[in-house]
Amino acid sequence: MGKRKKSDTVGQIAGKDNFQRMNFLYQMAHTVMSVNPNNAQLARYYTSTLKRISKNCVQRQDPSVKRTICKRCDSLLIPGVTATVRIRAKREKHVVVTCLECRMVRRFLARKDYQLWTELPTSLGSQRKTTGATDKKDVSERIADKKNHSETISSSTEGKADQ
Repeated sequence: MGKRKKSDTVGQIAGKDNFQRMNFLYQMAHTVMSVNPNNAQLARYYTSTLKRISKNCVQRQDPSVKRTICKRCDSLLIPGVTATVRIRAKREKHVVVTCLECRMVRRFLARKDYQLWTELPTSLGSQRKTTGATDKKDVSERIADKKNHSETISSSTEGKADQ
């Protein structure tokens, strides 16, 4: 019943259990809809619970997950089953997703160069990927700098001792 050691918490991710719960609920909603599309109410309950957990825990949902859940009625948007998907090119080419339960319309840009925030180089996820390779290099450079620094200090102290 003592304090936790620092080594126990090194490899853990903050909110991992909540992330696992949200992942499980999303998978269950998809499974329920794939087994029997008439169980839309159960899938809607799972997705509303998922949204409630992410809101209470202040965790962002991945945009690919958010795009498959209706904002108004929390139903799972499956093309041809609970949603219609159309490609329009009036002003700019975009995808129109319409929920068949509540008739909510969502539009997503369909540009060639369009990237989600998770794919941008400034996002936190991409920074982790890029810094993983450079951390080893930085550590080795720091060790070499410390050795050089300690050698210069020891040589300067030897010079003073000789005088």
